[in-house]
Amino acid sequence: MNNERDLISQVLAGDLHAFRTLIDQHKKLVMHMIGRLVKSEEDKEELCQDVFIRVYNKLESFSFNSKLSTWIATIAYRYAINHIRKNKIAYTDISDNIDSNSNFISDQNTEASFEEQDLDNYVLKLVDQLPAQYKIILTLYHLEGMTYPEICQITDMPEGTVKNYLFRARTMLKEKVKKHLGKEELL
Repeated sequence: MNNERDLISQVLAGDLHAFRTLIDQHKKLVMHMIGRLVKSEEDKEELCQDVFIRVYNKLESFSFNSKLSTWIATIAYRYAINHIRKNKIAYTDISDNIDSNSNFISDQNTEASFEEQDLDNYVLKLVDQLPAQYKIILTLYHLEGMTYPEICQITDMPEGTVKNYLFRARTMLKEKVKKHLGKEELL
């Protein structure tokens, strides 16, 4: 935590190199947060930049009650949600009725797509087709390695809800991978 304190102190003192370091350390996290909710490439890039501007402007209010990455992820998550609401962009919400028999990607392209891509990319494609809240929970837990309390803080969801969404998302992914690959042990 001292390293974070030093970095933040340097940024607040106007050290642009320190701010570049902060961006480099957290850009993947911000891209995951924005990318899981926003589909437009132009919007993604602009929102990521806006998030780091907001981080810079609000950095003096960071109170070290959580990890810096959690605080930044919270800003990115809320910024993306606000963008979606403000622009009335349609996204699949968890309250939508999910048909377990619907295909995430077309059957025609499944085999060709799998042959061209490795399993990781295939699974990430499946994750991208999940409802927004599931994508966020999976990304934070599996790709960013965050804990349940950190995810709760970022999403403002109770821990039981986070665990439930993670379980449902894993189950949906497992069934789709199992169906298309016939290998249950992959997940």
